[in-house]
Amino acid sequence: MTTARISALLLTLLFLAGCGGPRAVLWHGPNSNDIVVDTAAKPADIVPIYVATSRQRSNDLSLPYNAKRSPKLNFARVDVGIPSAHKSGFVESTGYKPNPAKNFAAVAFQPYDNGKVFLEKLNAALAARPADEQEILLFVHGYNNNFADSTFREAQFVHDFGFKSVAVHYAWPSAGSLGLYAYDRDSANFARDGLAELLEIVSRSKAKRILLVGHSMGTLVVMEALRTLAISGKREPLDRLTGVMLAAPDIDVDVFEEQVRDIGKLPRPFAVLVSSKDRALNLSGRITGGHPRVGDGSSIQMLRDNGIAVLDLSAVDGGSHDVFASSPTLMTLVRRGGLTERTLQGEGQTPGEAILADGSSVIEGAASLVIYLPVRIFTAAAGLQR
Repeated sequence: MTTARISALLLTLLFLAGCGGPRAVLWHGPNSNDIVVDTAAKPADIVPIYVATSRQRSNDLSLPYNAKRSPKLNFARVDVGIPSAHKSGFVESTGYKPNPAKNFAAVAFQPYDNGKVFLEKLNAALAARPADEQEILLFVHGYNNNFADSTFREAQFVHDFGFKSVAVHYAWPSAGSLGLYAYDRDSANFARDGLAELLEIVSRSKAKRILLVGHSMGTLVVMEALRTLAISGKREPLDRLTGVMLAAPDIDVDVFEEQVRDIGKLPRPFAVLVSSKDRALNLSGRITGGHPRVGDGSSIQMLRDNGIAVLDLSAVDGGSHDVFASSPTLMTLVRRGGLTERTLQGEGQTPGEAILADGSSVIEGAASLVIYLPVRIFTAAAGLQR
């Protein structure tokens, strides 16, 4: 594909994504205007995010980690304020000085010296929770994110879905620019060792459960990190994972199959969220020479053959690239127990499947969800099919 055609596709992607103002900042940004800020406003809720990042440290506290690649991991905690004006599924960010009543904003930022201190802080956070909430949710963001974008996204995801987990975020050095897709793909490959290191750290924590979630190009980071651990014989971090979810994976199907073969035994449950309505992945496929992406819904049978559960979100709340974090249907299902580890394992008729199969459609939109388990297909509309 010519440079001109790639540029045209990226401009189309820019149009689809919308042209907003300046990119998100954690707090007082370079474009700030104090006149528009209500200094008395308070956030409605605060979500602590424990961050490990392969971004370089910056002296600019509006974005304390930049787009350059760091040879060593940096660690921090960011307490993210959820604004009172927040609408579920959205991240109300600004490139100006955030108003805590209207915008996501950091209320505290604490860097840590090293991984040892980071692990100590994780264990302290876990110990402060009830036994049934001593869980880590590790999120890996996708393409075109700056540090504030991705940190806020995890805070929104945790808050809106009602997760009771200690939130851990791996921030890899995306350029945060639509025109730098190639830079991001190179950064995703660069970042795999950092995520592998983070998984080793997290595996030594006192968490009872560890869930790993990757989105878009971040799923490439996830798969490469798991592959790196597997081929180096470090199986303990993989064995400690109690679930992996890849949302809208922007990975070439052939590459993914090689990764699965190299990893060998996958963590269970292992789920992939796909959508044929994902325009960003359709554009990604065209940019990369017409090769299908794992998240575009064209390779469901391959995923099932590899023992992977598939959630087809094509008909759920628009099936967009960010539907995993923005879907009211998924939020309601998760909060009511309709999507659990047992459901994705395919262990018989679970309470979650009973909710999904309820003919009275107690959850609006649930009838559009299709779950492909490794040995069967489950839909809310048709019930359980062998």
